[in-house]
Amino acid sequence: MSIDYLDGNALAGPLGELFAVDLTVAVGTCAGCGNSGPVAGLRVYGPAPGLVGRCAGCEEVMVRLVRTPDAVWLDLRGTLSLRIPMPDDQQGG
Repeated sequence: MSIDYLDGNALAGPLGELFAVDLTVAVGTCAGCGNSGPVAGLRVYGPAPGLVGRCAGCEEVMVRLVRTPDAVWLDLRGTLSLRIPMPDDQQGG
């Protein structure tokens, strides 16, 4: 039996409400297998009770995002690092 999932672009709207940059292009590293890739490449399950982004390599959970009426819960404990490219006009220096 196969469970259908969306790609990581399903996180664009919810993450866009929290961050000023597009996090779907950010490169995350999986804590489970060390695989690196864009957030858009995650396998996203949901929507209820929230969105769960799993590594495309090993299926470990990398991102959990749950919205309640008064808050958003973002859990990245399955992500070792998240490299977020910054537009030229937002880079320091």
